[in-house]
Amino acid sequence: MLTLRFDRLGLQPGDMFLDAGAGFGRHAYEAARQGATVFALDYAQEEVTTTRATFAAMSAANEISEEQFGGALRGDATKLPFADNTFDCVVTSEVLEHIQDDVTAISELVRVLKPGGSLGVTVPTWWPEKINWMLSEQYHAPISKGGHVRIYSATELKAKLRSAGLTVRGSHHAHALHSPYWWLRCVVGPTNDEHRAVATYKRFLEWDIIKAPKSTRLADRFLNPLLGKSYVVYSTKKITTQMGARQC
Repeated sequence: MLTLRFDRLGLQPGDMFLDAGAGFGRHAYEAARQGATVFALDYAQEEVTTTRATFAAMSAANEISEEQFGGALRGDATKLPFADNTFDCVVTSEVLEHIQDDVTAISELVRVLKPGGSLGVTVPTWWPEKINWMLSEQYHAPISKGGHVRIYSATELKAKLRSAGLTVRGSHHAHALHSPYWWLRCVVGPTNDEHRAVATYKRFLEWDIIKAPKSTRLADRFLNPLLGKSYVVYSTKKITTQMGARQC
């Protein structure tokens, strides 16, 4: 289930792609399928190990070539282990809300992005996220257990991206059908996966992801502006040299 729309990232075969905070690698896998050379970074070793194994399986099945897997590594988004201007495209999905020093993290994402390159960022949408915080203190704290440290407004996120040297060029919301699921989880307890209502809704979401029926796709599209769980922003790194900008 992708949150970012790859047609808006401008990714091209052969591009260098970084998924910063990749989790289990959903955006990284799609980038590889589209021909990019992919690096997936995450702070959690379990996610890194799983992503590395999945890429190996994709290569063994001839779904991607070996050259398209640059690497999966453990790292900190505020101290990225890459040289300046390395990547044509960088994405970070549902990550910045977990990082205390998000300004430094954003500056690092911009640092490793090539001039004219594309950055895709997703964070929880303000008001669905606000409901989660109101329903459950456990949902957003403590940070040592992966809690969320802030709720972004669209204005705040775009302002921080612009301050880092990016040109914001578009945004949208995604995953409206997921917001009620998280509200329900917050009501019964965020870690209570065995609750009947939570388990039932989860099975519905899994069915929807696999089957993708037109009815729920239309409902999701219609409800996204109001209920979308994720807020997605696309931006481009400004060019400060005499080089021509690549359109992304």
